[in-house]
Amino acid sequence: MSEVRVEDVPSLLLEMIPESVDFIAEMYAMPAQRAVLTEDAVLDLYPLLLDCVWRPVLLPQLTSSAPDADLLTRCFAFVERIVDHSSESVRGAVYFNILESLLDADGYVETAFPYMKERTRDRTIRMLNSYETIVPGVNDTWRRRS
Repeated sequence: MSEVRVEDVPSLLLEMIPESVDFIAEMYAMPAQRAVLTEDAVLDLYPLLLDCVWRPVLLPQLTSSAPDADLLTRCFAFVERIVDHSSESVRGAVYFNILESLLDADGYVETAFPYMKERTRDRTIRMLNSYETIVPGVNDTWRRRS
């Protein structure tokens, strides 16, 4: 799969996670379909991921007693598409506003991990290991090898 162009990341977000539509529209005070095509959406990738994906879409699913498996699968499919992006700003936005946010409370990583694909899982494990944070069933074998 080819890398998503930086300017296409906001449109990809809306396409893969249409649940973000109202939050994007509110953030830019215009229809989301128009907003994601603006230069502002590309420049605002950090707040876009935090305020239109993490807080209103992912967080409620991670704290739900019955999370929406389809929604979580789509969210992490989106993350997978950009987690190793060649642009540092795209990589940083997904790392700091999605992956690091999983560390905000116990259980987030464990709930999210089954929905992650290979590159996202690898990046999450590297993040946990760098913080020396052990999450049973995710990176607990790392500690035993060292």
